[in-house]
Amino acid sequence: MMNESVFDIGSKIKELRLKKGLTLKQVAKETGFSPALISQIENNNISPPIATLAKLAAFFDVKIGYFFENESENVKYSICRKGEGKKVERVISKSGKKHGYTYEALAIDFKGKKMEPFILKIDKNLVEEDCLYNHEGEEFLMVLKGNVVVAIEKERINLSEGDSIYFDSSAKHRLLNPFDKEAYVLAVILRE
Repeated sequence: MMNESVFDIGSKIKELRLKKGLTLKQVAKETGFSPALISQIENNNISPPIATLAKLAAFFDVKIGYFFENESENVKYSICRKGEGKKVERVISKSGKKHGYTYEALAIDFKGKKMEPFILKIDKNLVEEDCLYNHEGEEFLMVLKGNVVVAIEKERINLSEGDSIYFDSSAKHRLLNPFDKEAYVLAVILRE
C-alpha cells in the first residue's frame, strides 16, 4: 500500500532553525522536545510523529505540508495513485520508543494546502498509551482497513472499517491497535 520514498524532513527543519539563528537547545525549550530528539530528526535518524511535526511546523510558522513539498511548480490539483504517496518510516516517540505506525503523505505536489492528508499504517498489537500527543488544528480519521482505538484524553473510542471521527487536535490523542491485524487509516489534518 505504501512505497519506499522518503522525505528529507530533517534538513528542512534544520534549515528553518538556522534561518532563525536558533540552537537546538532554544528550539527544544520552546517546543518541549529534547535537543537530542531534534538533532536526531534533523539528521534524519528518526522521523517525527505527525503531532511532533505539527508542533514544529507551528513553532517555525509553516504548514505541515512544507516538510513534504518538492521543488516542482504549484499545481491546481494533485493526483496520488495507490502506493505513490511518500512514505515516512522510523517514527519514534519523544521517549525514544518505536511509535507503532508509519505514514504516507498524499497530495505532496499541491503547495500551500490547508489540509494535510495522510494514510497511516498502524502496527498490530499496539497498545502503548504513554505518549498521547496534541497539536493545533482539527483532525479527521477514517478507518480504511482493520480496527483501531482512538485515545482522546481519557476516552477510548473503538472504530471499525468505514468508521470515522473528527476532533479538535489540541486534545491529547493517539491511535492504538490492540488487534492482531495491521490497520490503515486516512488522516486529514487542518491547521490554520
